[in-house]
Amino acid sequence: MKRIATIKRETGETSVLVELNVDGTGQHAIETGLVMLDHMLAQLARHGVFDLKVNATASMDPDGHHTVEDVAIALGQAFGKALGEKQGIVRMAHAYVPLDEALAFVAVDISGRGYPVIEVEFKQQAVGDLLTVLVGHFFETLAREARINLHARIIHGVNDHHKIECLFKALARALDMATQIDPRIGGEVPSTKGVIES
Repeated sequence: MKRIATIKRETGETSVLVELNVDGTGQHAIETGLVMLDHMLAQLARHGVFDLKVNATASMDPDGHHTVEDVAIALGQAFGKALGEKQGIVRMAHAYVPLDEALAFVAVDISGRGYPVIEVEFKQQAVGDLLTVLVGHFFETLAREARINLHARIIHGVNDHHKIECLFKALARALDMATQIDPRIGGEVPSTKGVIES
């Protein structure tokens, strides 16, 4: 069964299209109007080995908030839809990822319960065209919409670009591992309840 999803989100503020193939090769085509967000989503696709297309346009978004939030909503929904009833997945995974002086940690549980715990601090107000306050908001929104338990923490770092990038790479690696099919469980849902809410 192909684990793919297309999500279209139209509001009075943005128009977002997300196409996701969980079992991809890391191919990506990202255009959100925010160069730094494009860069981070490309990292997510490449290091998560997901095929990802994101196209977002904003009619009213002076600081990027609506774009970041709506992309996170659509991407989270795409993961939830693509994974379906979650049969056979590893479900839980974590990753530590360094980038020079920066180090990030991400743990995920594809549990059907959207619960984010995000610990990030930045020195700069923005990195390029992305407000740093929106980084944590992206992760929180993604977790709720994908219905995953997501812990994300920047352990240390000096360069805010490095901190953001290793955080996205850690998310990519953790999601890649958690979404893998475990052949030992024969397609069963990895829960003693027998179901993971979608």
